[in-house]
Amino acid sequence: MNQISDKQSTTRLVILALFCCLLWGSAPVLIKLGYEAFSIHETPSILLFAGFRFMLAGVFVLLFFISKKKNRDQLHFTGETSEAIIWLALFQTFGQYFFYYIGVSNSTGVSASILSGASCFFALVLASCIYQIEKMSAVKVISCILGFLGILVMNLNGFQFSFSFQGEGMLLLSQICSAESAVLIKLFSKKENTVFLSGAQFLLGGLMLSALGWVMGGSLIFSKTGLFILLALSFVSAGAYTIWGILLSHYPVSQVGIFTCTIPLFGVLFSILVLHEFDAVNIQTLFSLILIVSGIILLNRPTRSKKQKGT
Repeated sequence: MNQISDKQSTTRLVILALFCCLLWGSAPVLIKLGYEAFSIHETPSILLFAGFRFMLAGVFVLLFFISKKKNRDQLHFTGETSEAIIWLALFQTFGQYFFYYIGVSNSTGVSASILSGASCFFALVLASCIYQIEKMSAVKVISCILGFLGILVMNLNGFQFSFSFQGEGMLLLSQICSAESAVLIKLFSKKENTVFLSGAQFLLGGLMLSALGWVMGGSLIFSKTGLFILLALSFVSAGAYTIWGILLSHYPVSQVGIFTCTIPLFGVLFSILVLHEFDAVNIQTLFSLILIVSGIILLNRPTRSKKQKGT
């Protein structure tokens, strides 16, 4: 569709897009609760936990994909498909969440939630400067500046810069991997089904994380609460990525993308309500959040030409 004018269709977009962002915003809190439920205290067990999550997510997405006869009939598995799955598994699941899970365990849920907005800006730099599939503009540069200022402000401690490589550093590396995967998805989606790629790379990436965690001596203490949290995290990945991909196939990218600015907001809200991280929320944190969200909104704001074309 070129223009979204039907009120019911727009309402459906708003509800589903906000639901996806709510799921992504809940992830840092669920991960911290998962660490407690599984008695996780060391990196090997963290990786094993992450691997189980994404293997389950991959199974959920692939079951959803093959449940439709149209998808089964149109699927053509080639060498290029295998290559796409491997590259995405390395960056979107293994690389991104190897750094992310370690970073979350060494930072507050608030910090993890706010830094989740950084991938948008890293993706812009990669797409414009490295892959050159998108042109840089003044608006995009300003958006990047706002985003990085937000990250800088969040880590300021008085007049000194406070930065932990195992915490915020790992989270930033995670977002770089996320940005790289976003560019790769854009390139691979020209020939491949994005839902199938998502499920397959989740499964492969999850296997890689689990294998690494197991080899390093990781272990998990299972409980009903832990299993519930694990299933919830798997649904966050499977549900959010699948719904988001479907929305992008039916609505203009800019119209869907604008909702990503709500992910840090949902994340901070969950951290306050569930983890009771009230001390982490202050004027500095709020100012940082405002800068990052402002940058994301500016970056996703449709230009006049886009409004006319509906893209």
